[in-house]
Amino acid sequence: MAVLRIENLHKSFGTLDVLKGLSLSVEQGEVVAVIGPSGSGKSTLLRCATLLETMDRGTLAFGDSVVAREGADGRSVYVGKNELRQVKALFGLVFQNFNLFPHYSVLKNIIDAPICVQRRRPDEVREEALALLDKMGLKSKADAYPFQLSGGQQQRVSIARALINHPEILFFDEPTSALDPELTGEILKVIRQLAAEHMTMVIVTHEIDFARNVADRVVFMAGGVIVEQGRPADVLDHPQQERTRAFLAKMSSVNP
Repeated sequence: MAVLRIENLHKSFGTLDVLKGLSLSVEQGEVVAVIGPSGSGKSTLLRCATLLETMDRGTLAFGDSVVAREGADGRSVYVGKNELRQVKALFGLVFQNFNLFPHYSVLKNIIDAPICVQRRRPDEVREEALALLDKMGLKSKADAYPFQLSGGQQQRVSIARALINHPEILFFDEPTSALDPELTGEILKVIRQLAAEHMTMVIVTHEIDFARNVADRVVFMAGGVIVEQGRPADVLDHPQQERTRAFLAKMSSVNP
């Protein structure tokens, strides 16, 4: 069974149709990179999948938990608040700008939600958080504050914060876009490690090499639809669609 299933997703903002009947399924342990030009709907897809936006039409499910389905009028009907709260525990989201609480220490950023929202035992959460920081190479930074960290370190804290909730799938929204090339390598290394541990991930990225090195499957979006998808070598080296070829040619000219 797929960890994530999206069918016939439509999303508009006013008169602007952003997503136009998009369907996507992600299997357990799969790493999917979503690429495409600005305005193609990549981030909106991620926001709909993580319940930050509501779909106009379509079906959304995590495993056998159906979050929204099309009603009789074609509009998406979501489950109740209690069910949504349970579903939100199934996924983690890592933002491009880290979204750490500046007045919390690194450790408190990670343990706050599990203790205050999930009501887990503080001693167990703290022990797990320190182990995650050690895994991220940041155990010595537990008492530091975000402003004392580099961008790459902040992003690794964000990943640890997502992992401590034991998500079945991790979503990344342009995880390297706010970082310089050296720090991008730090995050690539962490995501590669997670992939080796069979963590299911969906990564929206503009970094073609990043997609090539990390993903099991590349999804190319344009104009609110999936134009092409497949193995990285197939989509990136031998694209079948003219729209894909034009995008990759433009990207290679910008980043020769």
